[in-house]
Amino acid sequence: MMKRCVLVTGGAGYIGSHTAVELVEAGYDVVLVDNLSNSDEQTIEGVRRITGIEIPFEQVDCCDREALEEVFKKYHFDAVIHFAASKAVYESIEKPLMYYRNNLGSLMTLLDLMRKYECANIVFSSSAVVYGDAEHLPVTEQSPRQAATSPYGNTKRMCEDILHDTIIAADGAMRAIALRYFNPFGAHPSALIGELPRGVPSNLVPYITQTAAGIRECLNIFGDDYDTPDGSCIRDYIDVVDLARAHVVAIGRMIEGRNKQNYEIFNVGTGRGVSVLELVQAFERVNNLKLNYRIAPRRAGDIIVSWADTTLANNELGWKATRTLDETLAAAWKWQQVLMSR
Repeated sequence: MMKRCVLVTGGAGYIGSHTAVELVEAGYDVVLVDNLSNSDEQTIEGVRRITGIEIPFEQVDCCDREALEEVFKKYHFDAVIHFAASKAVYESIEKPLMYYRNNLGSLMTLLDLMRKYECANIVFSSSAVVYGDAEHLPVTEQSPRQAATSPYGNTKRMCEDILHDTIIAADGAMRAIALRYFNPFGAHPSALIGELPRGVPSNLVPYITQTAAGIRECLNIFGDDYDTPDGSCIRDYIDVVDLARAHVVAIGRMIEGRNKQNYEIFNVGTGRGVSVLELVQAFERVNNLKLNYRIAPRRAGDIIVSWADTTLANNELGWKATRTLDETLAAAWKWQQVLMSR
């Protein structure tokens, strides 16, 4: 049987690169597309070193229809995983039009070309931000979506709607799975790929590792007066390799025709909430380090508490997070040490 081929947009990015590795290890052919606006070609080399395969890479912006269409002409895709998007919450507050233009435009261009070239299956990189400050925890896939607290969050909500309407209009010719991630963190155990933020990190864990490495003078913890056990915000932190595996399982579900509906949604998390202060203290313990951190004022757009009910993903998708918090924090620090040695 011919190998199935998967297009991974944003494939040089953090989650895209880890997913590419898992796809290859699961027996898929992979083509990576990325405009390198917030990623690095070294990541692609890391993927190639881990897999031992010269994975094709096309430097293309997914909003550029002509350039993206050339990719569809060059390869035949059985499925697409769409990661390509601008993703910093606080940048989106400052540059909302950039976020709407890029995140909505790239998905619409991609869906249009998928229909034209008869590629039936797409996994969309969504987010738990669509739940906002949920009224009931843990959040399930049936939890109502709340008003977005940032333009970034709103683009995820709008993209889900675009995807839903497109799949319905396709009348059975297309299938989609939206994976609502909670908080990805960590790095590949090989330390050949990991999170590679440009400038000041917008995510917590790379800021922690950069502070531990002396790149950042001090870690700000935004608020210790929330209505939580230790006053800091609570999140569901999911290992990036576990998250990558969820995409592989989702692709297999559609290609093998095991989906129950043409458009499905699954939460991807651990089902456990961890506070910011807990995470900082766990990092210190696991890596035998002391972090310089301080309590700073609350930050606009922050959701207070969020963690997943993963029952549907566990039972229906057949996926479950397996890596422990300690394993992931150790991998994150190992990756930071590799970056320091470059």
